[in-house]
Amino acid sequence: MMKNQQSGFTLIELIMVIVIIGILAAFAVPRFADLSGDARMASLDGARGALLSANGIVHSTALARNQAVGAGNVNVEGGVSVATVEGYMAGTAAAVGAAAQFEGDFVVTDAAGVATVTLGACSFTYTEPTGPGVVGVVAAITGQNADGGCDP
Repeated sequence: MMKNQQSGFTLIELIMVIVIIGILAAFAVPRFADLSGDARMASLDGARGALLSANGIVHSTALARNQAVGAGNVNVEGGVSVATVEGYMAGTAAAVGAAAQFEGDFVVTDAAGVATVTLGACSFTYTEPTGPGVVGVVAAITGQNADGGCDP
């Protein structure tokens, strides 16, 4: 007589493996899936780059139109008027928001010639020139959490 042997896994063994994988996934996925802080940081870094580029465009336009001394206004892309100081963007929320086209994505505030661009807990500042020959300065991003991202 021949013996009938079964091969493979029982239903209980398969269910146990699925349960163990589910438990591991419950702990591992949130650790790797929470990238929102990194996304905010990348977005703010992009905004900082946009502001640097916009400041260069405003300065080039002011030089081309012989408006690089004192206060003034230059029109950039699409007829947007940007206030200038010494040929660079003025440190106002209106000038920074218009030049870099921050249309509601970021919170832009200003005080005494310094505009602050904020997203979540992170921010960077733009300081307008304080006199002839001084350049408008875009500072580094501050407020990052321990992982290098920005908290909401």
